Amino acid sequence: MSNTLTICDVISPNQGARREAARPDLLVIHYTAMQSAEAAIARLCAPEAEVSAHYVISECGQITRLVPEEMRAWHAGAGRWGDVTDVNSHSIGIELANRGNHPFPEPQMARLELLMSEIMARWSIPPERVIGHSDMAPGRKGDPGARFDWARLARGGLSVWPDAGSAGEFYADAERFGYPVGDVEDTLILEAFRLRFRPWASGRLSCEDAALMSGLAARWPCKRVFV
Repeated sequence: MSNTLTICDVISPNQGARREAARPDLLVIHYTAMQSAEAAIARLCAPEAEVSAHYVISECGQITRLVPEEMRAWHAGAGRWGDVTDVNSHSIGIELANRGNHPFPEPQMARLELLMSEIMARWSIPPERVIGHSDMAPGRKGDPGARFDWARLARGGLSVWPDAGSAGEFYADAERFGYPVGDVEDTLILEAFRLRFRPWASGRLSCEDAALMSGLAARWPCKRVFV
């Protein structure tokens, strides 16, 4: 597969200026939860839907740009990461064509990695500022889901993966890392963390959960403050 990105433009009307002249500082990954990339693009371009994203990547790796990166797409909705409450104004959103219950194909993942590399270099977005929709909206959103390979992105320097630290106070560490602790029930924070970092885990909060969250918070505290 070529390392040169070919991007098709299908401009969505569902966009606007970033509020308060914000620059993208987050990258949010989604799945479409629709039957095809074409169906997702149609919805993301429908004015009555009032949703959009900057990019859609099909299962075969075709990239479609719907909103220019300097503009505000409507992909995140209500939620928070750290002190960022208007995530749309501070992020770039990538939608992956996936129904939510099956693996992400290799051509799609390879193109995602190339696109992410370019975006992160262009806007100086560090790996710890790459999140899933489920991270900023626990309980409300579950994408990109348990089948998404976050560890693969981390190995390529495009996201982060925890090493166990000394077990601390899970929810204090979760807030330090960026999770919206206090906005939703504590159990939803635990579910969001496990969905991304321990999708096989179940049951009550464990020492391993606490140790991994402590490691995340110690190495990548959410330092940048915007609204």
